[in-house]
Amino acid sequence: MAEDLIHLLPDSVANQIAAGEVIQRPASVVKELVENAVDAGATSIQIRLTDAGRTNIQVIDNGKGMSETDARMSFERHATSKIKAPDDLFALHTFGFRGEALPSIAAVSQVELRTRRAEDELGTIIHIAGSKLEGQEVGMCPMGTNFQVKNLFFNVPARRKFLKSNQTELNNVLAEVERVALVHPEIAFAVYHNEVELINVPQATSRQRIQHLFGKKLGQELLSVEVDTTLAKITGCVGVPESARKKGAHCFFFVNGRYMRHPYFHKAVMEAYAHLIPAGEQVPYFLYFTVDPSRIDVNIHPTKTEIKFEDEQPIWQILMAAVREVLGRSHMAPSIDFDLADCPDIPLFSPDGASVPPPMPTVDSSYNPFKQSSPDSYKRPSVNWESLYKGAERSTLGDKIYFDDIPDVDLPASSPSLFASDAASAPLPSASSVMPSDANGSMLADKCADCYQYKGSYVVTSIKSGLMMVDQHRAHVRILYHRYLTQLNEQRSASQGMLFPEMLTLSMSQAVEMEHLLDDFASLGFDISNMGGGTFAIQGVPAGIEGLAPTALVEHILSDTIEKGDVSREEIHRTMALTMARSAAIVAGQILSVEEMTQLIDELFACDMPAYTPDGKKTFVVIDEDEILKRFR
Repeated sequence: MAEDLIHLLPDSVANQIAAGEVIQRPASVVKELVENAVDAGATSIQIRLTDAGRTNIQVIDNGKGMSETDARMSFERHATSKIKAPDDLFALHTFGFRGEALPSIAAVSQVELRTRRAEDELGTIIHIAGSKLEGQEVGMCPMGTNFQVKNLFFNVPARRKFLKSNQTELNNVLAEVERVALVHPEIAFAVYHNEVELINVPQATSRQRIQHLFGKKLGQELLSVEVDTTLAKITGCVGVPESARKKGAHCFFFVNGRYMRHPYFHKAVMEAYAHLIPAGEQVPYFLYFTVDPSRIDVNIHPTKTEIKFEDEQPIWQILMAAVREVLGRSHMAPSIDFDLADCPDIPLFSPDGASVPPPMPTVDSSYNPFKQSSPDSYKRPSVNWESLYKGAERSTLGDKIYFDDIPDVDLPASSPSLFASDAASAPLPSASSVMPSDANGSMLADKCADCYQYKGSYVVTSIKSGLMMVDQHRAHVRILYHRYLTQLNEQRSASQGMLFPEMLTLSMSQAVEMEHLLDDFASLGFDISNMGGGTFAIQGVPAGIEGLAPTALVEHILSDTIEKGDVSREEIHRTMALTMARSAAIVAGQILSVEEMTQLIDELFACDMPAYTPDGKKTFVVIDEDEILKRFR
């Protein structure tokens, strides 16, 4: 008889498999423990990290705590105090409800739990490692709960090996804390990493919490939104159009106190800003939805950040209309602004005052602007058209025609001018008077013919095989990318000091990344000082970026670097060099001199790969001579 093949997995293996969905990185542990603290009614939550959570994660709250039995049961799978019946899934008012977080954490780490209720004299202390209970005892504990998670993924070496750098993992932890802190301003939060304080925000209002986390400047650029309908209540803030940026905008949606990602609703907000912000840019917003729990489904993903709405389309319309109404009330639409400079003073009407007679201008009735002194005083200028056409017939495709080839126009000396000058009666200039000359006085006509700017965007020049058209913006991007990358690799910079330093305020997750990149910014030529609290002072900028806003440029470079994630140092340098080159390169429509066009082409072909930009776009195209001749046959 054949042996049965199907059998039950051991609890330790099943717990590790389930933990792979819930606990993916240290940020997942912090998220679950902080949400449990919020559900426990805590008013103060403290998070302490060591090595970005790899070595130690400690979450301390002053919530209601747990009894001895509840403390032990909390580590059993599917044990929860949030729901009791199936109908409770459609009336959720808490973060957790599955009973999977603590068992999953205990399955891949070493956990120590200390908890005590207000009515108990002594608390409970539990030690668990890899889902195995190592000890439980009674001891002195402060009221609330203290979770200490050590050596995350100690028994899953493959998962621990593929964790990102400490910098990236810390950024993810801070992002999770920011999401919970934004939706619960009544709770004080503090975050410490390696005994260094990163976040410390007191209890506040929603508007104050945004300013505490992201700076006062952002708080001053927000407009309040509030709309209440039968389907949903929407409150929060949206940014003014001037706060729009391509990357790094703080966009947050919350529903019933839970953070969510919703691209469809994001499109509704951006639709409200149509024709107010440039294409491709975003505005910051912090919007809170209050919806009947029975009309949404949060149980579709382990992270609970994806939520389904039963009334998605009507809420989309409500959201877009609410944002548009706020923008309209705040006069964000362009208005007519009359120029009052040099306008005459109009006296106010006074019924008791004497009337002022209107001014009486004098008119010379004998003046006639169309009357000429003599009907024969003007004669049509004569042009020798025959010689002109004969000169054109003799010209070939490669010949050059200068002003000297055009016959002089015979204008009578007494011909009248329509303007108050004698410019019309002056002879036409010759080539020597209009073409630029070099220091030796030699003509630059040949150089002008070799380099020509087409529509302010392309440089056209002749080469041996035909014509070459160079995109001036892309060519300059390639040149600057090569230059900035060399500066970063060789750690050399040419900085230009600023008369008045500009202050840059970042969120804590951005500030952590910024500290990591200060040396690289210095290699580019930036002089940036950390003032603490997420504030940085830009005291110097690279030479040659006149006209660019330093704060916006630094934020753009920082956003692109964060977007790349955990990559090598060389990749970070390439990203910074490309972002800097795109921002500082000459734009389409900028007029270039002959010398500038020549220098642009020379520097382009001195680069390693002149044919393409660093992101793979063509810098020039060549039109073969055969193609040109074919079009004239």
